[in-house]
Amino acid sequence: MPSSFSQNLRWLCAEAGPIAQTCRGIGINRQQFNRYLNGGGIPSAHNLRRIEKYFALSENALFAPHTDFCSAQAAQPPQSAAAQLQPFNQLFQNQARPLRRFLGVYHAYYCTPTWPGQVLRSLIQLRAEEGLVVTHTYERASSLDGSIHQRGRYHGLASFQGNRLCMYETPRRIGGFLSETVLMPEHPQQTSYLQGLTLGVAARPDQQPFSTRTIWVRIADRMTAREALELTGAYPKDSPRLDPKVRRLLGDQLPISINSQTR
Repeated sequence: MPSSFSQNLRWLCAEAGPIAQTCRGIGINRQQFNRYLNGGGIPSAHNLRRIEKYFALSENALFAPHTDFCSAQAAQPPQSAAAQLQPFNQLFQNQARPLRRFLGVYHAYYCTPTWPGQVLRSLIQLRAEEGLVVTHTYERASSLDGSIHQRGRYHGLASFQGNRLCMYETPRRIGGFLSETVLMPEHPQQTSYLQGLTLGVAARPDQQPFSTRTIWVRIADRMTAREALELTGAYPKDSPRLDPKVRRLLGDQLPISINSQTR
């Protein structure tokens, strides 16, 4: 029986893609999962249930003789579009553990077409909820003459894939756009400064899509939420209120944007 199980599991993994991605989706250690693949053991009841849910198969199906298993899989009707997207949905499941060291509150720094020549500082929180890692972002900025007031609240989900933190967010208002941020720590065990790229839409009437470099700086526990929020806003690039390291990491590259008026 264990031999049939390992054969069936190898067949499923060959169809699913990279083993590392499958392990993350299931929530099982790679070394432990390799033992199942090599016939060196069978999963506990808890891990077996995880495997059943990931592959949407029953225990009887997973332990069926390999020839019967292959015949049953070949007879399955083509997957619906929703079923084919199931692995994508699972990217956000069981992320509390792999993202545990990133949980907390950050100031994010980036340049946008809305504030040319300035650096926007926003407030971002990552917290675990029922196995998911949910994100909350707050933006507040006003021009010196008071002609522009930007207020934004966004929420989304985060996932740890390929040693990168991937975050997808949308405004809390209905019908908003989707933004994406991909970050990596400077060093594997360092989470004080994270750097990467953000793809979003400018907070302007023409809603220009843009891509820009972004830097996250973890906020010290001693700082209150009110204090952290009060520090958000648009700052001149040479402002003494900006961390010199942030300015260095952001560099001089302007956001890449698409002007909707261009023909």
